Amino acid sequence: MATVIWADQQDIPASDRGLAYGDGVFETIRVQANLPTLRQRHVARLLEGAERLAIPLPTVQLHSVIDEAIERYACPDDWVLKLILTRGSGGRGYRPAAVAAPRLIVSAHPMPPMPPSEGVVACISSHQLLVHPRLAGLKSLARLDQVMASQAMPDECFEALMVNGTGHLLEGTRTNILVLFGNVWLMPVVSTLAVEGTMLGQIVALLRNRGEIVCEQAILPTFITQPEFLGLWLMNSVIGIVPVSQVDGTRLPVNARLATIVGQQLFMD
Repeated sequence: MATVIWADQQDIPASDRGLAYGDGVFETIRVQANLPTLRQRHVARLLEGAERLAIPLPTVQLHSVIDEAIERYACPDDWVLKLILTRGSGGRGYRPAAVAAPRLIVSAHPMPPMPPSEGVVACISSHQLLVHPRLAGLKSLARLDQVMASQAMPDECFEALMVNGTGHLLEGTRTNILVLFGNVWLMPVVSTLAVEGTMLGQIVALLRNRGEIVCEQAILPTFITQPEFLGLWLMNSVIGIVPVSQVDGTRLPVNARLATIVGQQLFMD
């Protein structure tokens, strides 16, 4: 069992390995009408991350904590529930203790400002995103690549798009990407992503259920200048989906095709 820390009432010990080494994983869940959206996807990803890091977390306890948090922080407006799972304290240096004493840190936050539905401005970050294969897709606490890319992002940009060592677009600092190229939806190869987003998974499942073609492949920044390019979207489980209207000064086509296809099922498990 994990020790539950309610962030509005308790402090986190300085010895916690999540603070010292980024030894843990986290989830941010949008709450609408006091219902956690994409709950099953968030729970599955957090449990997978815990298993890959060998941090014990009972499924029953996780669901119980989410239910308690919804009741504890309930409010009429949408809000964000954040769950941080750390290995806890103990061990010598980087080497963890043989038996983990995990902490599950729970906090509530207001919704961030929503991006304009007509599209946002993005840039391509000069900070490369190099994803270790064993950490791919894992929403770990080690987010320094995203921090540095965000720090360098111009104020007029909503998001910085990150590329890998071969120049392929992977994701934004806080979003996943989806491209419409002709009649095919393109997404980066999932095994190369730093974060395999819950919203990306939801959108891809909805598209495929409606007979749309979705392909995983390497996406080059030059795709946005090709005649077959019809749009670029950013997405995460808090903001939903938003089209990109401009990248590094290049204006992009904006259309409502994705929003029309997914409709009201965007946040429904």
